Amino acid sequence: MKEAGDCQYKRYKITDTIIGEGSFGVVSKCIDCFTGDIVAIKNIKIKNPLEGIPCSVLREVSLLKELDHENIIRLLDVLSSKECLDLVFELMDFDLRDFMATQPDAKSSCSVKKYLHQILCGLAYCHSHKILHRDLKPRNFLIQRSKDIVKIADFGLARPIDDSLEEYTTRLATMRYMAPERLLGHGRYSTPVDVWSVGCIFAEMVTHKPLFCARSAINQLFSIFRIMGTPDGESLPGFTSYCRDYLGYFPPKKIPKDLAKIVPGLEPTGIDLLQKMLCLDPRKRITAQEALKHEYFNDLQNAP
Repeated sequence: MKEAGDCQYKRYKITDTIIGEGSFGVVSKCIDCFTGDIVAIKNIKIKNPLEGIPCSVLREVSLLKELDHENIIRLLDVLSSKECLDLVFELMDFDLRDFMATQPDAKSSCSVKKYLHQILCGLAYCHSHKILHRDLKPRNFLIQRSKDIVKIADFGLARPIDDSLEEYTTRLATMRYMAPERLLGHGRYSTPVDVWSVGCIFAEMVTHKPLFCARSAINQLFSIFRIMGTPDGESLPGFTSYCRDYLGYFPPKKIPKDLAKIVPGLEPTGIDLLQKMLCLDPRKRITAQEALKHEYFNDLQNAP
């Protein structure tokens, strides 16, 4: 960040507390001198001034200015200079991964259900506005304990749905939460890829362990098929053409395992919802909007 002497930066004072780091730079806790609020400022270095601000950053800013929902992080301000761009966000307490690692009630069915419902609310809103997030993972959900709310964050890989494009990129995002159609290189994907990611996170919220975990695309597929079963022309139309480069390496056909044994402690209605979110066929995968109406949430919706 620039020093406070720069006129457009006078409003914010750095507290010297770094609350996050990434390839983009750092996220620092700052004070809004106009309101007295504590905010989070994401500092993005401009590596080559001649090339300007990366298009992914411009897209993130554009999308966040468009999206307005209680379960999506709020972008409060944008500060720019020749060397960097600073995005000012509302301050949250921690991300979902830290919540699962540190909070005693993280595994409670009430917490899992409540936060999953909020995540789906935010995701359904994104999808209704034709926005794909494409990188949903525990680190990209931020929690504010005082309001008991979770918000979707980090739209750096998000993009508007564009029906005119033949393909999107398939290799972005964190592999363990990538849908099988993306791992197989099928570039014409859509909103079901985000639902798959949330399904993986749902299971992880219950067990505190990644459901599928490997270091390469092919091994990640093996990990998925060992639990969900090996697809065929019925369970995933086009499967053979998607994975023509992998077929010689595939292990013998696997039958689906009982998710109740894989995700112990999750109630039967939760298992049913999880099964629908992890449907191998993206055309049959439940949507975020449909998931919100699932009976798993009945007691949550009827709560006073």
